[in-house]
Formats: sequence, C-alpha cells, structure tokens
Amino acid sequence: MHFFIHSGIYSSEYFRSSILHLFAGITVKGVIDDLDCVIKILKTTGFGEDRFYIHCDGALSSLMMPFVKRAPKILFEKPIGSVCISGHKFLGCPMPCGVHITGLDHIKALSRNIEYIGFQDATLMGSRIGHAPIFLWYALNQKGHQGLQREVQMCLKNSQYLKERPHASGISVMLNEFSNIVVLESHGMKNSSAIGSCLQFKFDEFLRDLAENRAIWLREGKHQPLCASPNLGKENCACPLRK
Repeated sequence: MHFFIHSGIYSSEYFRSSILHLFAGITVKGVIDDLDCVIKILKTTGFGEDRFYIHCDGALSSLMMPFVKRAPKILFEKPIGSVCISGHKFLGCPMPCGVHITGLDHIKALSRNIEYIGFQDATLMGSRIGHAPIFLWYALNQKGHQGLQREVQMCLKNSQYLKERPHASGISVMLNEFSNIVVLESHGMKNSSAIGSCLQFKFDEFLRDLAENRAIWLREGKHQPLCASPNLGKENCACPLRK
C-alpha cells in the first residue's frame, strides 16, 4: 500500500477502497509518515473519505509529536480511523500496555453483547486487562503537560547529541527527523536505541566503549568497516568509501 500511495501510478478506479497503516515513530528507525501528504494524494487521485481507512501506528512517538515543532500532527479532525499508543515506551509504564483510539461509530460496529459480563464490548473475546488504563492515567497525571514537554525536549536533545558524536570515530549513525531513535551501524545487523532522559555522561561512556572495542575488532581483523548506506543512507554512512 505504501508503494501505491507514493508511486502515483494507479488510478483509484482500480480500487473500491483502501486501508492504510501509517507509522508515527516506528521503533526500528523512528520513521514518521507524512499523514497530510498521504491524505492529499488520496483525495487528488479520486478517493473520497468514505473510500479509505487510515490507521496511525503511534506506539512510541504519538505522545511525543504534539510537543515537537513542525512534526506531523495526528488529529481526529483529519480523516483518520484510529490511532494506537503504547504506555510502556515513552511513558514508561511498568508493564506492556497500550490503547487503541477510534471513533464511536467504529466501536458500535464492532461491539457485541458479552454474556458473562452482561455488557457490550469491542475487545477480543470480551476480555481486557484493567491495570493498563490505570497505569496510563497515573503516568499522564504524574507527568502533566509541562512534564511531558520537558521530557520530549530532553529526549530529542540527547538523541541529537548521540548522533553527532559517533561520526568523529568513523561510526555510521542515523537519526530521522522528529525522532528519538538513534540507529548505529552493527556488524551483521542494525542496532537502534530509543533515547530517553539519561545523563549525557552515560552516552559518553557508551560511545567510548563502542569506539575502543570497534578499533580492536578492526585491528584484529574480526570485522571490516561496513558500508551502512543500504540501511542508513549515503548521507549517514561513515565507511571509507563514503568519506
């Protein structure tokens, strides 16, 4: 579906309707899809709002984006169907939990009477954990609007700090715009890290250890400098070929 939206090749005549899953800060590389651009393309290619459904996967960053200038805004004033948010990521709830937010019309369409609870419910098997919303409510109330704003700014500041330092040691690193996910080169796989409100000396210790051990690996011939451009982009690769 991403290919269809971005290619602009096909006409909407070939599709009765479309379901799109957009990312608002995916935890692998921090990708944030341009919601407004997608909506514009849908409308200009002939899709009315009754012919598409957009789900925004904002598990990590959807709680951060409202506090980031110029970041895409996820609002139900726009023609989106639903948003999901995790509580154990940015908010730091002590257990995996999340919420799926959608319109009342969709909830009514999915709801059914669950006999053993005597109530209309839209969750799978009519069962849901009660602790999750309590943890989410507590975290939001403890931090408050200003607390969340301060934490977001600290995360972004730390992410930028961690991005800038490795290049001096010839280490490839990537940081997407509006994201707190720093992606470092890794031998054999990508290595990403969600940056929170740690003190900067912790990052200095990590980077010093990484640079020292990487130098040993290269000197002993166990690994060779990797070209990270296929995964991180040419502009983020620090291998000898890109210098």
